Amino acid sequence: MSEPSHKENLRMESWRVLRIMSEFVESFETMARLGPAVSVFGSARTPPHDRYYRLAEQCGRELVKRDFAVITGGGPGIMEAANKGAFEAGGTSVGLNIALPMEQLPNPYQNVEIDYRYFFIRKVGFVKYARGFIIFPGGFGTMDEFFESLTLMQTLKIAPFPVVVVGTDFWSGLLDWLRSCMLDTFQTIGAEDLDLFSVTDDVEEAVTIIHETHTGKRQVAKQLPRFESDAEEEETGEGTRMGIDRRRGGRVRESYDLKEDE
Repeated sequence: MSEPSHKENLRMESWRVLRIMSEFVESFETMARLGPAVSVFGSARTPPHDRYYRLAEQCGRELVKRDFAVITGGGPGIMEAANKGAFEAGGTSVGLNIALPMEQLPNPYQNVEIDYRYFFIRKVGFVKYARGFIIFPGGFGTMDEFFESLTLMQTLKIAPFPVVVVGTDFWSGLLDWLRSCMLDTFQTIGAEDLDLFSVTDDVEEAVTIIHETHTGKRQVAKQLPRFESDAEEEETGEGTRMGIDRRRGGRVRESYDLKEDE
């Protein structure tokens, strides 16, 4: 069987756009009904006997007590623990499950389940419908969510919300590097950027920070400047802020035509 031509591949890409749209629509329609929610992140490899598994389970329970839905990636480890705490407390326990080449079985503690093919659509769900993030020790995926939230707030693309990382023994090395390397040595971030998140070992404190921010008793450190017009202030459909139009540089690029394969 011959390989599809470049032209055939391009046509398949067009159909993929429809699949992406349908995934967004299902996600938005389901999650818009959740009410206030908090996304909880952490490693899929954390076993049930681990201290952080138990803390994530407590986190799920505490969030439900404060009338938050709990959103996780739907997998094992920390995700399972947070879903379990929320589920057993009688709350809304959401799993945003992802199809992976290495099978990830959804944990059994979800009463709202959404299945995704695409990480980028799933990530919109984590941010758009959350009033805050609570982040436990994890791997690359956890770091991705942590730094994405900081990037969106630093660039003012979303309204700031509380991000709380749990576990000083896990996070302290990274935080030291952020201060010594990024801030002091290379000056690639500002001192105020380190106020975009909080660090604690106390799950109850983490939940309280988010609850007090949600109820207006506490402010997020980085406040939004006002734009000059309502159009610039407008929120887009995926939950980010419109902002100002980009400026073109001084160089004028030559236009070119896209030609199909012969």
